[in-house]
Amino acid sequence: MFSFMAAGAEGAGVNPWVALAYLVAGVLFILALRGLSHPTTSLAGNRYGMVGMLIAVVTTLITHDIANIAEIGIAIFLGGIVGFTVARRIAMTAMPELVAAFHSLVGLAAVLVGWAAYLNPEAFGLLTATGIAPVSKVEMGLGIAIGAITFSGSVIAFAKLSGKMSGAPILLPMRHAINLGTLAAIIVLTALFAMASPTETMPLIVALTVAAFLIGFLLIIPIGGADMPVVVSMLNSYSGWAAAAMGFTLSNTAMIITGALVGSSGAILSYIMCRAMNRSFISVIAGGFGADGGSGGGEAREQRPYKQGSAEDAAFMLQQAENVIIIPGYGMAVAQAQHALREMTDLLEEQGVNVKFAIHPVAGRMPGHMNVLLAEASVDYDKVFELEDINSEFAQCDVAFIIGANDVVNPAAKTDKSSPIYGMPVFDVDKAKQVFFIKRSMGGVGYAGVDNDVFYMDQTMMLLSDAKKMVEEINKSLGD
Repeated sequence: MFSFMAAGAEGAGVNPWVALAYLVAGVLFILALRGLSHPTTSLAGNRYGMVGMLIAVVTTLITHDIANIAEIGIAIFLGGIVGFTVARRIAMTAMPELVAAFHSLVGLAAVLVGWAAYLNPEAFGLLTATGIAPVSKVEMGLGIAIGAITFSGSVIAFAKLSGKMSGAPILLPMRHAINLGTLAAIIVLTALFAMASPTETMPLIVALTVAAFLIGFLLIIPIGGADMPVVVSMLNSYSGWAAAAMGFTLSNTAMIITGALVGSSGAILSYIMCRAMNRSFISVIAGGFGADGGSGGGEAREQRPYKQGSAEDAAFMLQQAENVIIIPGYGMAVAQAQHALREMTDLLEEQGVNVKFAIHPVAGRMPGHMNVLLAEASVDYDKVFELEDINSEFAQCDVAFIIGANDVVNPAAKTDKSSPIYGMPVFDVDKAKQVFFIKRSMGGVGYAGVDNDVFYMDQTMMLLSDAKKMVEEINKSLGD
């Protein structure tokens, strides 16, 4: 996205054609965001974004004045090879951690560009008779700080999403005081850096960079797995603001426009998700939201009776139903069961059953993860509903079919104040006449580490198997 970050400044006098090209690119980026807001227009939105980025990159390359075009071309080629290889090999289930990794690269790029401008200000047009101007040092400091926070925070998010680190909150003693103190230190260091003489700036910018890397770790480690989708969205916003700050340092209009769009849209998405999850937006920015709950809800309960059924049992009951609501979760993504699920939907509809899909704002560990998977399987958009639009229908629902979800259907979010997911809106599957719950085994307790009372309800039948295999067996029974 920011492959032009290291390209040259536009200079004091901006060529009107360059300004026009960046304006066109900015308009295309806005159209891209608008298109990506709905599945039916997402493909066109993606194309708008690609064309806009092409215009921005080509314009920057043509007008650059600090780097060798051959060196830039080699860097773009190598980066393109790496990106193409990763995109071909990455599984859809690994998309959340891939997005977090991309955010970390954007943040690191902002840090490196800021340091390059500091070490060689003349090449970036920042050198004056008295050194780097204070306003330029403020922009530089902000870009480095936000970029470092984005990088280290994204590294933690990647580790949690990929399972390399526990999804449980890590609560440090006096963490709020430490966070506030570190943030205050960053602000003070930025001010001192801006006012310092050229010979005094090196220790200040080093301390600023280290403090920013540190606060990125501190902000994300207290956040539990159930809240990680909002973290991904917020880190996306941070990466945009880091790029915008670097755009001011480089006097690059395209970076300012693009960074501001990414930053603002990411912040808006995070705000919307926080409202959907009953979380505080300010707490998201401060870090550690949803992490003050006790451990009572996070311990799995043992030896509780439950009913286990087979694919044949589920198929028979599904055929007798009038209304079925399917709730997909991350387990569906891991098993790649979306195509089999679409086939099951078609078979049920052929037999007169009304089938709908219910998508939670945080299902899949990344915003829109489930929507993308269902669209990949050609599930009709008109059958897919968000939580607030369908939750009232569970009381009239014959079957709630849960495939690989857990936290988003857990009633502990409504009743157990000690639960780490308390306060998060969940689907009212407990009101359905019959519940089918597909999961691999009774040993797992979801990404947030919370046991689920739905497993043990009288109307629940547990279908213990790989999600794809179970749905395929149900389909076979439905077709017989």
